[in-house]
Amino acid sequence: MASYVDDITIDYEEGGILIVKELDKVILSKGAWATIMFRYQQWDRKKEGYGPDRFTIRRYRKMSGDYRQQSKFNISSPDQALKIINALQKWVGSADK
Repeated sequence: MASYVDDITIDYEEGGILIVKELDKVILSKGAWATIMFRYQQWDRKKEGYGPDRFTIRRYRKMSGDYRQQSKFNISSPDQALKIINALQKWVGSADK
């Protein structure tokens, strides 16, 4: 558990192997509820190496001094990521007019 939002990671080790390797993160919001977007890779046992980059957005709630994951959304492909980017650019761009 992490007490500070900056210390939250999705790195996950099992049997001496880093199964989920965090590559980068962007903290979208801080406070009692925190939202973080992560870029990561997952270990592929068959290939004995890491797979392609993946992306996830996770929400955390601070309870009893520690942040606990409350929800997550995994972006399933680079194509889906581009569709999300395009939609947000369209919406945010139209809000300025």
